[in-house]
Order: sequence, then C-alpha cells, then structure tokens
Amino acid sequence: MKRNLFPVFALLLGTLFLFFGNGLHGLLLPLRGTAEGYSDTALGFIGTSWASGFVLGCLFAPKLIMRIGHVRAFAGFIALICMVALITGVFVNQYAWIGLRAATGFAMAGTQMIIESWLNERVDNKSRGTVFTFYTGITLFGVVGGQLAVGFGNPNAPILFMVAGIVYCIAMLPTTVSNAASPRPLQAVRIDLKLLYRNSPVAFFGVLLTGIANGAFGTLVAVFAARAGLPDNQVAFLVTGAILAGALAQVPVGRLSDRMDRRHVIAGLAGIAAAAAIAVLILKPGSTTLIVLIAIYGATANVLYPITASHANDFARPEDYVKIASGLLFLFGVGTIIGPTVGGPVMSSFGPYALFFVTATAHVLILAYAIIRSRIRAAIPVDERDAFTAMPDAATPVSTPEGVAMKNPNRDAPAQEDQDRREDHAA
Repeated sequence: MKRNLFPVFALLLGTLFLFFGNGLHGLLLPLRGTAEGYSDTALGFIGTSWASGFVLGCLFAPKLIMRIGHVRAFAGFIALICMVALITGVFVNQYAWIGLRAATGFAMAGTQMIIESWLNERVDNKSRGTVFTFYTGITLFGVVGGQLAVGFGNPNAPILFMVAGIVYCIAMLPTTVSNAASPRPLQAVRIDLKLLYRNSPVAFFGVLLTGIANGAFGTLVAVFAARAGLPDNQVAFLVTGAILAGALAQVPVGRLSDRMDRRHVIAGLAGIAAAAAIAVLILKPGSTTLIVLIAIYGATANVLYPITASHANDFARPEDYVKIASGLLFLFGVGTIIGPTVGGPVMSSFGPYALFFVTATAHVLILAYAIIRSRIRAAIPVDERDAFTAMPDAATPVSTPEGVAMKNPNRDAPAQEDQDRREDHAA
C-alpha cells in the first residue's frame, strides 16, 4: 500500500487541507450569516451560487487548465479560494457573499479536476481501487475535521475565516513544490442526457431529485439548526453526524443492493429519509432526538447517489460508464442549484423546520417513481451486475468528471453477447 500511495502523497496531503478548509469555510458562512440576521432566502442563494460555480467549473475550467498548465492553474485556483475566505471574514455582506461563493465553487471544481486527473494518471489499474478509496477517505476526514473546528472558535469573529485562509495556503504547498510530472491535458466534458435517460429513467430523475434534497439540506441544515436554538458546537456535531452516518452506511447498504433490485433499495432509502424528515417537521424534537433523526436522515439520504449511480451502471455498456457518470454528476449539480433556491424562500415563509418539507417531498417522489419503474422494467440479474463502489459523501458536489474517470478507467469493449444482453434489458 505504501508503494501505491507514495507517488501521490503530495497530492493527497494537499487534498486533505483543501477539504478541511472547504468544510470549515462552508459551515462558517451560514452560521455567521444567521448571526448577522440574513434571511433564509439569501443564505439559500449563497449555497446555490457555490453549486452553480462548481457546475460551471466542471464545464469550463478544463480550457483554462489546458491554456496555462496544471501547476499554475492549481495555484491560481487556490489563491482565489483563499482570497474569498479572507474577504468574507472582513467584508460581511450577504450580496457580496453570493458572488464570492460562486467564485469559490468554480475554483473548487478546477482544483479537484487537477487533483483527480493527476491521481488518475499516476496510478495503475492494480492500485486504482486503493488510491480511490484513500482519496475518498481523505475528502471525508477533511470536510468533517473542518466542520468540527468551528466548535473551537467564534464564527462571529474574523479568526476562523483567517484560519480557513491559512489552511487553503497550506493546501497549495505540497503540489506546487512536488517534482511529479504534470498529467496530460484534460478532456472536455461530454454529457449525453438522452443516453442517460434511455439507459435508466430512475437514475435520471432519482439523481436530480437527490441533488435537490441534498443541496437544500447541505446548504441550509446549519441555518436550520441555528434557528432551532442549537449552540455552534452542537450545530457542527449535527452536520458532521449526518455526513459520517452516510459514510458508514455506504458499504452495508451497497452490499444489500448487490443482492436485490437496486430500485427497491433506492425506494427504501428514500422512504426512510422522508420519514425522518417528516418526523423532524412534525415533532420539532429537542437536541438529542434531533441529532439522532438527522443521523438517520444522513445515513439514508447520503447513500442515494452512489446506489443510483450503481443502478445506472447496471444497464450501461462499459464504454459508456464515464459518459453516464458525467451526466449523473451534471444532473446532481443542477439539483443542488435548485434545492437551496427553493429551500431558502420556503424556510423564510414557513419557518426553519420547513426545510424538511422540501427534502421529504423530493424523497417521496423518488420512492414513488422507483416503485413504478420497478414494475415496468425487469432488473439486471444479480450475477451480471458490477459490484457497488462506495463514493465520497454526496451532500454537495464533491466529484468531477476527472474523478469519474479515476474510478472508471477506459475499459475494453464488451463481448457481443454482453452487449446484446444489456440491450435486451434496456429495451
């Protein structure tokens, strides 16, 4: 394992600090905004702008990277993220934050594409699974560590924003001083939504709705918790608990989905997430019960994306895996734009608990559509599926098309009988 990770150690170390800063800054903004009296609508637009910037970054950042090179682009993107973190701590204005957050999303997409393309080129197929798993773990620990760090400072003072800026600067160092060869130029993103829909209608609508629910929850849950009266350290614990619960649930739920129709698993996860959301909406529980319900919600809602992606791959030809996955990422990104845009005004009109009406509605729609489609189209036999692969937490868009390519390298074209079998099931 050391032999596999040593060539990419600098990249992984920089990734840890990058996601630590992202977790810290991402939680600081809604907490500080709530303390400043920003409306839920404005706070929702701050999350929407980040997701919009991230999606645009996935589409347009490759051209910039190809023009100036990986190392210079990486340093430039992180410098922009660092400046935004410092400016938001000094210049506290909700309208400025919306624009600045879009710049952060764009730059974050660029940095991740560089890291993931670098990792993809530095590993071989034998070490790919090890490196991808390690990369996934680093992103998780980085985000969780950054969120928990909020409890050790005062979000209403500039110090934590300064810490975020320092952490981003540290993230720049390992890669910029490394002597590793730069990877090949990035490829333009190819998205075929018609192919994705023909391949799997459940994946098409399921990922879009999952993006709406997770985008609203990921952006506004800290606002909800603050409005519900939780102190800052408990807010950080609640948000982190949802992420960790989702991470822990991936493998057992994924293995279950390998043994049965994945659409039934998708429906079950959506049903439990909707039930947990409705319980929070109706009961308005105290802090302990609330944290438990949010953990249950996170354990189900944050597993929907990887299960849905696996379902899409069940019906896809191997040469279409990357194209299908890129389409799923795009739809998820669009959903994360819609979610906070809808969730913020709903919370402003009906109170903080109305956030869970938005998420419950999305999950009920997933539940109903998955059940309907499972009665229309037969499932791929269990022994003919690809095994489930765990992914980074999907509360926010944390992967790019380069990450998809790292997980799904180019494969040989399937045998004709395999193509015929998949086409028969797709009919």
